[in-house]
Amino acid sequence: MWQSSPPGSIYDYIRVASFSIGPDGLIEQWSRRAAGLFGVAAHEAVGRDPVEAFIPAELRRDGRRRIGEVLDGKEWTGLVPFRMPGEDAVHGLAEIYVMPSETTSGERAAVCIVVDVRALRLIETDLAASQAIFGQSPFGFVLFGTDLTVVRANERFATVFGGRADDHQGRTVGDYLTGLEADRLTATLEHVLATGDSVTDLQLVGTAPGDTERRHWSMNLYRVHSGSGRPIGIAGLATDVTRRHIAAREAASARRNLALLNEASARIGNSLDLETTARELLDVAVPGFCDLAAVDLYQALLTGEETAPGSGGSLRREAVGGSAGLRRVAFASAVSDALPDTVPDGTAPGTAESRSGTGPPALGAVHHYPFGSPCAIALRTGHVEDVPGDDRGFVQSTLAVPMVAHDTVVGLVQFSRTKGSEPFGERDRALATELAARAAVCIDNARLYRREHERALILQRSLLPPGDPEAAGLDIACRYLPGNTATEVGGDWFDVIELPGHRTALVVGDVMGRGLRAAVAMGELRTAVRTLALLDLEPAEVLSALDEVARGLGTPGGSTSSDAGGGAQWPSRAAHKSREADLSEVYLATCVYAVYDPVTRRCTFANAGHLPPVVVEPGEAALLLDVPPGMPLGVGGEPFEEVEVELKEGALLALYTDGLVESRDHPLDEGLEALREALAEPARPLEDVCDHVLSSLDTRHGEDDIALLMARIQGLPADAVGDWRLPREPRSVGRARELARGQLLAWNLDDLVDTTELLVSELVTNALRYGEGEIRLRLLRDRTLVCEVWDAGLVQPRRRRARDTDEGGRGLQLVGLLSAAWGSRRTPRGKTVWFELPLPAGGPAVERTVEELLSMF
Repeated sequence: MWQSSPPGSIYDYIRVASFSIGPDGLIEQWSRRAAGLFGVAAHEAVGRDPVEAFIPAELRRDGRRRIGEVLDGKEWTGLVPFRMPGEDAVHGLAEIYVMPSETTSGERAAVCIVVDVRALRLIETDLAASQAIFGQSPFGFVLFGTDLTVVRANERFATVFGGRADDHQGRTVGDYLTGLEADRLTATLEHVLATGDSVTDLQLVGTAPGDTERRHWSMNLYRVHSGSGRPIGIAGLATDVTRRHIAAREAASARRNLALLNEASARIGNSLDLETTARELLDVAVPGFCDLAAVDLYQALLTGEETAPGSGGSLRREAVGGSAGLRRVAFASAVSDALPDTVPDGTAPGTAESRSGTGPPALGAVHHYPFGSPCAIALRTGHVEDVPGDDRGFVQSTLAVPMVAHDTVVGLVQFSRTKGSEPFGERDRALATELAARAAVCIDNARLYRREHERALILQRSLLPPGDPEAAGLDIACRYLPGNTATEVGGDWFDVIELPGHRTALVVGDVMGRGLRAAVAMGELRTAVRTLALLDLEPAEVLSALDEVARGLGTPGGSTSSDAGGGAQWPSRAAHKSREADLSEVYLATCVYAVYDPVTRRCTFANAGHLPPVVVEPGEAALLLDVPPGMPLGVGGEPFEEVEVELKEGALLALYTDGLVESRDHPLDEGLEALREALAEPARPLEDVCDHVLSSLDTRHGEDDIALLMARIQGLPADAVGDWRLPREPRSVGRARELARGQLLAWNLDDLVDTTELLVSELVTNALRYGEGEIRLRLLRDRTLVCEVWDAGLVQPRRRRARDTDEGGRGLQLVGLLSAAWGSRRTPRGKTVWFELPLPAGGPAVERTVEELLSMF
């Protein structure tokens, strides 16, 4: 039986052998297992004394005694040291069971069964180690047989899947896993059993008995062999990695969230447009964070009706009430064929306030959320609200996140995930809040920018001449193109100012910089130009005074070191500022100021760092006037020069800002040359010339403001001017009345004769009394009648109220009462006092009331 035992029996492990001893005490039979155990073949062992052959010399005496006892019929069992024959004898320890026997002749013999003690101790050690690993392991240990049923499981495995360890014997994979996971594990077990290839970290997902939470396990599988190498099963070591999986998922979620926040920082807020910013938010969130999303902004925010944040304005009050109208401005979906109305409407399904039958608002629609809906609550409280999904739809859950900037709610964003996606967690709520807050800040910045931009644009346009300006002796056309909404408002301006004597001041300027401050500075400079122009100063003097004004705009309090007219010095902090002050605090501007006299057709130019005017005379090419450019306004310290040019009848004059001829795509010289070519046909109607210039030049409109002022020279005809010189004598008063009467009658202005005679008499009388030198009388007829009296005196007339006892002193009061306007100005050789009367409109002259006449006395 021992020699023919099948593979895998116990004898393969414990090394059992047998031999027999004859009556003579010598080895009579020697089994094959004995040969294997002692390393001695049968022909070498048979006939030898076992004591002499295998027992050490010091134990032989006792060995012979034992052999004798056995041959006398006594059984014996014990441990016997032995050694292998040979020089390099191997010593061992055998447990021997000696059984007395008889031969066929009746003689006494013995049969010996030998077990190698070393093998037994190894088995004992292996069993102890196996029990320690299998029974005491903190991991689930399971042994599958070749039929893939559980042969053995340890206690740790039983604590996870219930019951005792022995209860799991005979169970199959289907008792622990279901569906695809069970099929996958079965296929893996079959593969390991067939090939012997081990499998490590096999990820399995399931639920433990009596538990609804999904668990994750990592399983290592390897094939188990018998002592003879025969496969006897598959060992599995299972580890619960649910926490590790959750930690890895949270780490991946944290990395995803950080990536989303980083992407949001780069992509949200690149535009100052409210709706574009909302779309940028959804571009980041879908599909990286959710499957569907929509943004609603307050309608008042989009129409610009709200007040500043935190000021208690209408937007804030409506937001607190939760009843303000909102407009859906953006929608995004990662689901194919999803429409905007697939996003939840922000009301809890099945509630009385749910908009059943109406559906969510369409893109661009203005709507209201019911007061008790999650979205309305989110808008009122400023906190994230959960909107449960509808069982009939494919949306699993929705987060209603208010968009809060500077403690003001500007709108609402809804993030939705469809069924099959992972539901929103606390980390997702925090990320949704952060994304909405970043977008809200950008939207609020866009709102503030738009408000400032609109106010600056309103201010800028309000300071430009209304309609088409008119001037004596000039045909005027103008164009002003502000930068688009992507650029800030600039400081370009132009103006047409009527001066005494039917003269006209033409002004074009550009404040360096953009925004509301530049527009305000432009308004202040334009007002200063008008004020200085009415003083009838020379163009260079106007720019010098304007330079002082510009310097004052950049100093604390707006004060300057001297008054605009170059008067007395006043101590101020600006007087102690260094000329090397930071130019960011100084308003710099360029300006061209020109004064045109229609009687002489002469135009006097002064330039403060601006581009040169362009003049096109009939039959000639366009010419850039050589006007010394000077320094920009606000730099100070440099005088301005004047250039006087006589312009031909029909000549074209163009003043413009740099936005017309300068861009980043071509140099300034090319732009100026293109402008000259565009003005090659000045005979066309002036409005057509303006349109042609703007359409033919590569202005890159939107990068900068463009101001264009064009004037065609049309001097006053000779018959519209009456000019006389009078000697300095009393009879010149009567002569002046006669000349005025005759000229008015020639012009068919009979209704103005009496008034004009009276006022001319007063001015000539004053020139005789207070003036010097020769007297000059000039009448100009255009849109109004202007009368000028010139003399060489430097004393300016001053209007005063005469006392009751005074016989005179009422002349200028009379001039002021009866004329539409009057004044005086300096001339290179004295002064000019003038008054203006409107031309008759065909109706009767306006009669003065008694009160008006008596007010002079």
